[in-house]
Amino acid sequence: MPQPTPRKPPLYTVTGDALVAVDFNPRTGNRPPGPYRRLFTVPGARAFTAGNLMARLPMGMFSVSAVVMIAGSRGSYALAGAVTATGLAATALVAPWTARLVDRYGQARIAVPATLLAALGSLALLLCVRHDAPAWTLFASYAATATTPNLGGMSRARWAHLLKTEPDALHTANSFEQAVDELCFMLGPVLAVFLCGTLFPEAGTLVGVILLVTGMLLFAAQRSTQPPAHRRTAARTKSLFRAPGLPPLLAVCLAMGVVFGAMEVVTIAYADARGHPSAAGAVLALQAAGSCAAGLLYGALKPAGPPRERYVWCITAMTALLTLPLLAAALTGSLLALAGALLVAGMATAPTMVTGMTLVQERTPEGRINEGMTLAVTGLLGGIAGGSALGGWLAEHLSATAGFGVPVTAAAVALLISLASFDHPTTCRDSRATH
Repeated sequence: MPQPTPRKPPLYTVTGDALVAVDFNPRTGNRPPGPYRRLFTVPGARAFTAGNLMARLPMGMFSVSAVVMIAGSRGSYALAGAVTATGLAATALVAPWTARLVDRYGQARIAVPATLLAALGSLALLLCVRHDAPAWTLFASYAATATTPNLGGMSRARWAHLLKTEPDALHTANSFEQAVDELCFMLGPVLAVFLCGTLFPEAGTLVGVILLVTGMLLFAAQRSTQPPAHRRTAARTKSLFRAPGLPPLLAVCLAMGVVFGAMEVVTIAYADARGHPSAAGAVLALQAAGSCAAGLLYGALKPAGPPRERYVWCITAMTALLTLPLLAAALTGSLLALAGALLVAGMATAPTMVTGMTLVQERTPEGRINEGMTLAVTGLLGGIAGGSALGGWLAEHLSATAGFGVPVTAAAVALLISLASFDHPTTCRDSRATH
């Protein structure tokens, strides 16, 4: 008796602004493809992802390369730290403005010149360091790199446009993007240190510029997957800080940034206090690896319940797991135990960030998705700066072990904010649907 033909999962093709399901016959016989393989059957997805990956890797390279380059040439980590902090502050101010232009005029039209300007800033920094220019030129050059577009936000905006009728597939895409973030910030510093140490001090910055510009040109060339530009409308005249449900999410992002900034500085101080400063990078890489693996697994699973409920549970899990590094440092004093604790604690990071970005997408008005996600990233950057300063102060004046209390406290604050806003589930999509 003939066997029934198994049901074939759909493949999506782009028709105008919509996705249309067509037949799909997997090469692996009757086994249905996994969620990530199905994700990249979307026409154009592989091409824009390849360019975006190339352009995003330098995001984990530039600051480390600048520190190595400046400290090696000028003999001052204080100067190197001040220059990179200036760039961070400039990015926090410029990035939302750049994202607003991207939403208004389109990704390719704005992102390419903005990237070229940022690349010139990096090259200017390289030349100023190389030729022993005055210190103020270093600050001015690195501040010019603030025009770098939010590459992760633009990639997520493309997924949101292509998969706007497929929430499960969009969840997988957001999880993939978060895993990419973790991978870039895990591999970027390692590559930067290798290049600067093996070739010459400016090699990390130079290679980063080449990757950034090449990747951005490849990404921008994929016009078919680019979300449409939205010119000035009545909704655009209102600040996003007044968008329903968005301010609490930005406040949570700020608290999350404190977690990341404090954890990095305190871990470095802890490793240095135990005579193994060079091991700090590997220890922090384990935290990123745990987050990357958890993000990919989270994306392969079908999410249960609305995102706002999952967000509270994710932050709760993150707060609980962040107690592990504190306990490992206080009770064992072992760097190996801390590494294991960070690996486990990192597993809550990606699911939390994925769900948070999903909520940001939902609560951002139509046509301003890049601006909304860039504001979230700006909140993270501000929190990272504050967390780094607070964690460093505690590590210097009390102990590195005491500093591990900052991430736990910041995560608890994020949990309180999310609980306080839990009774206000209205999203921009909800409000648009009622009109």
